[in-house]
Amino acid sequence: MRYLAHRALPNSPSQGYKPAVVPCPETKPKIRRAGSLSPEEKAWLKLRRNATIDPMLDFLKRADIAGFDAEAYIRSAAADISALPNVAIAASGGGYRALMNGAGFVAAADSRTTGATDKGGIGGLLQASTYLAGLSGGGWLVTSIMANNFSTVESLRDGSPGSSIWDFANSIFKGPEESGVGILNTATYWGDILEQVSSKEDAGFDTSITDFWGRALSYQLVNAPDGGPAYTFSSIALTDDFQQGRIPFPILVADGRAPGAKIISLNSTVYEFNAFEMGSNDPTTFGFVPTRYIASNFSGGVIPAGGKCVEGFDQAGYVMGTSSSLFNTFLLTNITSFKDVPQFVVDAILDVLSNLDKDNNDIAQYAPNPFLGWNNETNENAHSFELDLVDGGEDLQNLPLAPLLQPMRNVDVIFAVDSSADTPYNWPNGTAVRATYDRALSPIANGTLFPPVPDANTFVNLGLNSRPTFFGCDPANFTLSKGQVVPPLLVYIPNAPYTAMSNVSTFTSSYPDSQRNDIIRNGLDAGTQGNGTIDAQWTACVACAVLSRSLARTNTIVPSVCTDCFSRYCWNGSLDSVDKGPYEPKFKIENGTTVASGAMVRGGGSVAGLATAVLVVSLGVLLG
Repeated sequence: MRYLAHRALPNSPSQGYKPAVVPCPETKPKIRRAGSLSPEEKAWLKLRRNATIDPMLDFLKRADIAGFDAEAYIRSAAADISALPNVAIAASGGGYRALMNGAGFVAAADSRTTGATDKGGIGGLLQASTYLAGLSGGGWLVTSIMANNFSTVESLRDGSPGSSIWDFANSIFKGPEESGVGILNTATYWGDILEQVSSKEDAGFDTSITDFWGRALSYQLVNAPDGGPAYTFSSIALTDDFQQGRIPFPILVADGRAPGAKIISLNSTVYEFNAFEMGSNDPTTFGFVPTRYIASNFSGGVIPAGGKCVEGFDQAGYVMGTSSSLFNTFLLTNITSFKDVPQFVVDAILDVLSNLDKDNNDIAQYAPNPFLGWNNETNENAHSFELDLVDGGEDLQNLPLAPLLQPMRNVDVIFAVDSSADTPYNWPNGTAVRATYDRALSPIANGTLFPPVPDANTFVNLGLNSRPTFFGCDPANFTLSKGQVVPPLLVYIPNAPYTAMSNVSTFTSSYPDSQRNDIIRNGLDAGTQGNGTIDAQWTACVACAVLSRSLARTNTIVPSVCTDCFSRYCWNGSLDSVDKGPYEPKFKIENGTTVASGAMVRGGGSVAGLATAVLVVSLGVLLG
């Protein structure tokens, strides 16, 4: 079923973009010490975990694992919810490329997508998932889905009359075409954005280039007039579907920047934004504040007597912009090159920049710092009035994995969709997961574990960056210290050329509808392995990955089908670290058929010998 609905909860108290000072609730919000889940998430999980039972059972039954009684197993596991598989999906950064490629996987996993539950599909995996995390471009995808009442990728792609939703043909610098969104031209578009950002500054709150970037993003990603300036990230928790546990738990990731720092390292604090809280489990900050009240004055962890609260600072576009602040420089570089952008808008943006060090133009400012005076001995920002946050991929962890590795979340398997541009031709080479593995070896990881992964050359030479690969298959291979738990199984789904040239530049600002649709379809092909044309057992192998940790917990014999899947998809530890030159992959599917050879795929140009029809076949039913 396809549907696209306006959000019902534009709940900023100002009814616009600016935050507002409001009376605090009777029980004042305060900082919660990390190391456990919030009471709100714990209560929500009871609903969500139960809500995943039926879709998970339906998916497993369709996977048809020979010799395995899915009905009996899941019904038995449901009696002890801790035995039930706990699934997460993570979408990497990478601008529009990441949004579109990640959207293809989400569409493949969504039982509402046309044909997703047919033979060869993985539809229902999304409905069986507990967590949905995004970073930068992947964060745009997660927020757009959630900010539009958990709309389907199909409906967002196809849009609706008078809507500019996912209309990427019109550059974000130009603005949407004249339509029901009320935009007449580029000058009006940027004038409206400036007015909205100025209202925040006039209300006494610091603004940064992230405000402009987040506002512009919203016009394309939130299906509401002016991109929904009154829509907040925390309002996701107020929607009926979320409150009933019918949709996954959204998480966005950003990195903290220490005062005076210019380079983001793996020792930087990783912050998460979820519908209930914002904060970090890292031993530096090790605390969370309610997302709804982010800009309130939590001096030393509590709002002082007589203090007021602030709501509306967690505006949905601003949170998206925070997780993708790398694009602030992209905005600065490009805005003057587009016709009809008013000079007064350019001047206003440069004026914001003039109040910052020029090397800090990629930050989002959270002032007052919600963690001011909190954990003074370890928190590098404890004495700063501002908390500076940057793009979550700046520490090379371009996949939002850190929140999903926390032991208290008990995630069993992460489907990690990597749309990173690590190679000269914008394909991934495992850098994102390798960074997370390296970080897990340092104290900043706070004891969380991560499966071993190989070097970049091995990823390329063994083809691990061009097909799905499982990491951490055998839980017995992990040596646990006190308090540690076995990490989730990682199902790595790299961006690769199945049916389209999906290696577009991170900083391309517009895409014709046909190219957008082709890249989404390509991501869907990656998620389904060409609807089973590459591997007829792929649906069963996905099901085996979902079950793997649960089977180990319940001491259940692994079905032979799963043993075969693991032998083919699990990294066996072998290495091939020789640099063999530029990575230039070939198309995997041509005219619906798996191919052993094909046209080389480089960056941005045409591909010789490849008929246009190749880009639109392979899954004739899925995604229409």
